[in-house]
Amino acid sequence: MKHKYINLLKSVFSFVLAYFFSAFLAMAQVPQVPRELRFADLTIKIDEQARREIQSDVDALYRNPTYFKVKAERVNLYLPIVERELRNAGVPTDFKYLVIQESSLIADAVSTSNAVGFWQFKQGTAEEVSLRVDGQIDERKNIVASSQGAARYLKKNNGPFDNWMCALVAYQMGLGGARSYFGTTYNGKKTVEVDRNFHWYFKKFLAHKIAFEAPTVMLASNKGILEEVQVQGPTSLKALAPRLGVTEAHLKEYNKWTTKGNIPDDRPYSVLYLREATVRPRQAIAQTENTYTPPPVSITQVTKTDYPKITGNPQLATQPNQIKVNNIDGVKASTTTSLDNFSEKVGVKEGKLRRINDLDKTDKIEEGQYYYTQPKKTKADLDTHTVLPGETLWSISQMYGIKLSSLKSKNRINNDRDLKAGMILNLRDIRPRGEAIPVINSTEYKKIIATGTNNPVPSNSETAPPSRPEINLPVNSQSIEPSNRISHTVGAEENLFRISQKYGVTVEEIKKWNNLLDNNIKVGQKLIINKP
Repeated sequence: MKHKYINLLKSVFSFVLAYFFSAFLAMAQVPQVPRELRFADLTIKIDEQARREIQSDVDALYRNPTYFKVKAERVNLYLPIVERELRNAGVPTDFKYLVIQESSLIADAVSTSNAVGFWQFKQGTAEEVSLRVDGQIDERKNIVASSQGAARYLKKNNGPFDNWMCALVAYQMGLGGARSYFGTTYNGKKTVEVDRNFHWYFKKFLAHKIAFEAPTVMLASNKGILEEVQVQGPTSLKALAPRLGVTEAHLKEYNKWTTKGNIPDDRPYSVLYLREATVRPRQAIAQTENTYTPPPVSITQVTKTDYPKITGNPQLATQPNQIKVNNIDGVKASTTTSLDNFSEKVGVKEGKLRRINDLDKTDKIEEGQYYYTQPKKTKADLDTHTVLPGETLWSISQMYGIKLSSLKSKNRINNDRDLKAGMILNLRDIRPRGEAIPVINSTEYKKIIATGTNNPVPSNSETAPPSRPEINLPVNSQSIEPSNRISHTVGAEENLFRISQKYGVTVEEIKKWNNLLDNNIKVGQKLIINKP
């Protein structure tokens, strides 16, 4: 009876929320097409006739509140994964709006030209970007794999043009078609003027970008969030379902890429399922029933420490003098760009900006990253920070607004290669000379992953959070014998499976040697390989 009552309350709440969302959408002002906007690293200028045309498309997307809400829910569900894969590949995250334009984020969408899946690949193009398409597996319907493929395709298209607008149009008409259409007109150009005769596909894209980057979209409610686990077969969705705490039908709904529900053993595959936001992430499931490995979890998902603390006017965070980052004047980068371009935009001399943020002359400003426009502090507000895989001394110093030199001196550590997952770094006090940096034990480390709290809790604390299945900490690369260690630079189209085959090692060994939480790597990344 109690469960029925709770379910009834949930249904009523969902109905009321949906009603108010629809009512708000009906009253909300439809986003207006500006005369100028930013796309990737480009400035897009739109004349009046083109603005009216694009505005008509934006209006159409908002016309039906019910349909818009359904699409907005899919956007909130899938776009974090899409954005992650684009960023990992070095492709501007603005392209996340392209997947909405292509398929409305429907996994098994099929076009009249027989393009399939989230990113609408034909079979030949899918295989060209290393997606598996056969009678058993169709990775065009896998949001993780297809987004990786789309990123490869977009990056390849951008090569001849050095212009992301041309790369986007080439996505629709092919590289050869785009070359014939544009010639060399836009090669290397950073300003694009759009008029009524401009390519329709790009104007349609701008309509989706304007419509779905609006704050209204975030009001759509979701029943949960997508959880991703890497699964190495052979196994099946039927076998996985009880171990993930969901039904087989549920897994089939979110994993239409496996035609018959079977997962082969050629490499790990990303399996998705929906979990309630209040439920902690489950462990990824490996090949055997009693073996667990950590799921692909972004650092921002793990380290929910409310840092950096952003105050002021977050809506205008990309403009100078609008926000404070950890109570220090700062600004958020709206796009990946050079130091000199960014310094001009924020009104701080390049040399000063570089010194304040502990940057080198060759460093680029990364989209979405917060940068300080006033000097950082010598101490943070928190006492300690537990190092997680993928973090660097610089990223930790930026997270807490502490000078990189201060962080290094407090902990008597100078190089990122000396960092190790689980290390507890001091953020306020200087570590006594001769005292080794403590490393959190696996029991406490798993609590950080489970609770998203980066404050170590003593094992004897009565408030310690409940435990989870054992997590094996990544093996630090320092444990590898130098004589057997080589460095591999990731090339185009390479993945961990291909690299493992090249050196005769396993994917899991490469992940351990390099403190990788998942199978995501990017071109140019250096990996440590311990030769057998």
